[in-house]
Amino acid sequence: MSPSPVRLLAALLYFSLGISDAPLWAQQSAPSPNDKTQVVIHAGALLDRPGKEPRRNATVIVADGKIASVQDGFAEPPAGATVIDLRNRFVLPGLIDCHVHLTSDRAGVEGQLAEVSESVASRSYEAAWNARKTLDAGFTTVRNLGSRDEVTLALRDAINKGWTVGPRILDAGTSISTTSGHMDPTLGYREELHASVDRHDNTCDGADDCRQAVRKQIRRGVDVIKIATTGGVNSRIGAGLGAQMFDDEAKAIVETARLYGKKVAVHAHGNDGVLMALRAGAHSIEHGTMLDDEALKLFRSTGAYYVPTLSTVNGYLERLAANPDAYAPDVKKKIEWRIGITGESLRKAVPAGVKIAFGTDAGVSKHGRNADEFELMVKHGMTPASAIQAATTNAADLLGMADQVGSLEPGKRADLIAVEGDPLADVTVLKRVGFVMKDGKVHKDAR
Repeated sequence: MSPSPVRLLAALLYFSLGISDAPLWAQQSAPSPNDKTQVVIHAGALLDRPGKEPRRNATVIVADGKIASVQDGFAEPPAGATVIDLRNRFVLPGLIDCHVHLTSDRAGVEGQLAEVSESVASRSYEAAWNARKTLDAGFTTVRNLGSRDEVTLALRDAINKGWTVGPRILDAGTSISTTSGHMDPTLGYREELHASVDRHDNTCDGADDCRQAVRKQIRRGVDVIKIATTGGVNSRIGAGLGAQMFDDEAKAIVETARLYGKKVAVHAHGNDGVLMALRAGAHSIEHGTMLDDEALKLFRSTGAYYVPTLSTVNGYLERLAANPDAYAPDVKKKIEWRIGITGESLRKAVPAGVKIAFGTDAGVSKHGRNADEFELMVKHGMTPASAIQAATTNAADLLGMADQVGSLEPGKRADLIAVEGDPLADVTVLKRVGFVMKDGKVHKDAR
């Protein structure tokens, strides 16, 4: 349906005045260079295939939201094409964060209160806000590993339909654990409140029950299954960080997910829970804080990815600096341990040849600051080039999207970002992304 003349005039007024928070209908109605069929991008440096050497003075041609061609030199644009001049910028593929929680930036006691005091509608708006911050930071694809009330499943669909703006989302629905495990929503509440916070759809006990828990998430339309085989740092229970699931339960979950063509991401801190998940056939281990040599061998033999989520410690440190009582005592004790041990497993995994994918656990750390993870990855044993690969080609492979994203090659989605400086020399420049394109549409241009 064409916009009315009044709306079109208003939309043009918003954009001519540079108002960035125009109403959504105005954003959809206003004409822009994105409406052109073909876009020609001139890049001073182009990392079109992470892991290879960047090109100098190159051209990317975008048509209908996809990469049409990549050429050396600044190609002459065809008649009618839109030209984007990034000749003084370093251009690379849109980044991928394999572990986020978009529904909140709050944690500890504040987060627990929000769970019971705020409406689902309120959390939906917050998730959309966090999604926009994530996209503006240069992350064009994310894997959301757990939220309640189907908020991010709906957000995923709204973004795909063009109703709102955000990164492409692969969603896990509600994460699965055993009763009293890391994902049990009743932890930290009085027993008489359990009925109000527990939907009885994501905790399972015994292999058959765990198969049903997977099927319930499949019924919701999830893209991936997320489970917890060990305790968690933020669990409101002093039960440690070792295994809290039996082998037959983990195996039943992975086999059921595979039956429906879904990959399985596993929250695991303790090495016993990591070994259990890898033996069951998990596709990625999230956190993996206490890896030993046997786990490293299993990573290599199974081809599973390690997602370190190092920047959780940034969130902990910031919240504790602002309020020493931000977390309950049982949780705070685990946080102090996590801060002290962070990065040790990555230092073992890199020389052992383990495949590594980028993930932040944003929500524990802050949304929009996902690129902080790069600095920590390099600090703990990776090169800038390998850290960028983790957030592009490796992440795309883990998500099963290597044919669509992760590199800038003909036929793939036109997801790309631009920064000042050379991220292969100084990875921290990725904290200051000035240009973001997703599916051929410019979402941020701060040149």
